[in-house]
Amino acid sequence: MRGKRGRLDRLLAVHLQIPRKSVRALLAEGRISLDGDTVSAPDLQVDEFCKLALDGELLLGWDPVYLMLHKPAGILSATSDAEQATVMQLLPEALHPGLHIVGRLDKHSSGLVLLTNDSRWSESLMQPDAHVPKLYRVTLANPIAPEAVQAFAEGMYFDFEDITTRPARLVIEAPRVALVELTEGRYHQIKRMFGRFRNPVVALHRLKVGNISLDASLAPGQWRHLGAAEVADARKIVE
Repeated sequence: MRGKRGRLDRLLAVHLQIPRKSVRALLAEGRISLDGDTVSAPDLQVDEFCKLALDGELLLGWDPVYLMLHKPAGILSATSDAEQATVMQLLPEALHPGLHIVGRLDKHSSGLVLLTNDSRWSESLMQPDAHVPKLYRVTLANPIAPEAVQAFAEGMYFDFEDITTRPARLVIEAPRVALVELTEGRYHQIKRMFGRFRNPVVALHRLKVGNISLDASLAPGQWRHLGAAEVADARKIVE
């Protein structure tokens, strides 16, 4: 059911481990409530954020959670790993159920990571057709070639995948520092694009996803809940 809607009777049958016939009996007896109201229709569409109760006792129903985290370099963007530290270890365990990452950063990168238990929200941001912009500050080993600006804007062809990257914005801030804005997330894309100029990436820091900017008050390893306006602004990007 995570991230999808489904029939009330099917969800209750799975959760209670009883036949759907028995679920329909509970509904007919007025023993099931949905978001505080007694319901009887078995084909009502519900999702994981609907509050379902039997005889007044809550069976299931999550509150939606939307977080931003300042990921330090050296931490995995993963919900679990048997050997290495993950971003989940930076969050209280009470927030863990159902939480997943919205657009990963590789282990050696830092900056903004979004997490949520709302799969529809995360999928809308990460679906390829959404073209949600992501902004990075990139530190290079060598001075940046001025011609890289045009090369990024035109897109680059990678024969291994037989793809041409979408146009990207490159702004040179200092001889070895640039801002890069992408609207896609190919494997190690920024490193590979600078690799065309034989210029290794020393550090990669994500500043922004869509309209959500990393809170400057968050030190590496710190997190906070997104505000309602931030959640809504993220939705506007893909509408």
